Amino acid sequence: MPHDDTKGLSRRGLLGLAGAGVVGAGLGVGGAFAVNGGGSTSTSNDVASTYPFFGEHQSGIITPAQDRLHFAAFDVNDISRDELIELLRDWSYAAARMTAGQAAGEYGPAGGPYDAPPDDTGEALDLPPGGLTITFGFGPSLFDDRFGLASKRPTALIDLPKFPSDALLPELVGGDICIQACSDDPQVAVHAIRNLSRIAFGRATLRWSQLGFGRTSSTTQAQTTPRNLFGFKDGTANLRAEDTEGVNEHVWAASGDGTAWMAGGSYLVSRKIRMTIETWDRTSLREQETIFGRTKGEGAPLSGGGEFTDPDFEQTGRDDAPLIDDASHVKLAHPDTHGGAQILRRGYNFVDGNDELGRLNAGLFFISFQRDPETQFVPIQLALSRNDLMNEYVRYVGSAIFAVPPGASSSSFIGAGMFDLA
Repeated sequence: MPHDDTKGLSRRGLLGLAGAGVVGAGLGVGGAFAVNGGGSTSTSNDVASTYPFFGEHQSGIITPAQDRLHFAAFDVNDISRDELIELLRDWSYAAARMTAGQAAGEYGPAGGPYDAPPDDTGEALDLPPGGLTITFGFGPSLFDDRFGLASKRPTALIDLPKFPSDALLPELVGGDICIQACSDDPQVAVHAIRNLSRIAFGRATLRWSQLGFGRTSSTTQAQTTPRNLFGFKDGTANLRAEDTEGVNEHVWAASGDGTAWMAGGSYLVSRKIRMTIETWDRTSLREQETIFGRTKGEGAPLSGGGEFTDPDFEQTGRDDAPLIDDASHVKLAHPDTHGGAQILRRGYNFVDGNDELGRLNAGLFFISFQRDPETQFVPIQLALSRNDLMNEYVRYVGSAIFAVPPGASSSSFIGAGMFDLA
């Protein structure tokens, strides 16, 4: 298939990969299209599976949730609109290669000009693709006057309100662009972010990042419900990819939503939630189950049944009190409490060592995808922030929102629609 070299890695991208002047063109010629023929497998935790970067929707949303995460938020440097487009082209080229199990650049970690840095860092050399997905999003701050994008800001890309229980750290908030790399191999996910960061050299700067492990939600029916660091099953009632009607209603943006270029995309909200692990570990099982509204073993609602039995919030016990507390997590997060609003959860556990008092710096890196954050995420989070019994054991320390555009075609790049280049 013919290939215009402007669709591949630009000369500026070569400089970014090298951190200096890598001489020798041709890195983009033919490369981006060579990776598009790979299909995907539906088997979870298959280290040989691949998910193509190009397509109608971005991978990494309803894709079977992998076990590992490297999430990064970037601020764009003082560059021009054309340079931003060039960066997105370069990122798309490299992402398409890496998700296919190839090196970030044509030469790879052990080839190319001998007196220049390699165009791939090499730690994923010989590793299988690991089901790698790379998902891009754009924050509200990108749509300012720097790049002439103010009129392109999606209607649904709101500034998140300050929630009552927020204890946000400025260094863990916001960002112009996010990249979510998920894989069943942690080294593959880290490799992806590392190489995309190198490509961004001089054009975008890492603002904050997060490593995650042990997915806390299932996105397909074949996946079992995982557990969070409190030991409870998490995301039992999560949307699943097989629920096409539900996904179309609650996850994918449509052209009639007010921003035509976002049709087929979604909106990502991330929240870093620090858990007070030591306090929780000294809490009785009765109280833990009351807080969640579910049993710790099977994950069944306290109103009875099994894990996937619908909770009965009206059922009472001997003292006429509801079996599921009105301030329990399951009650406050349930769609029935919010007029049927649902979100697709895709979060991960994290452990960032310990703090100055010797406590585990650990918790949940919450990620959700939704069609309209204002009518889906915000009311759910407001209810949880105000009344959730769990608030005694968690602190919200990081927060961000991003518009996740639809997938790119193989002849274009991610986000082309907001420049009217799709």
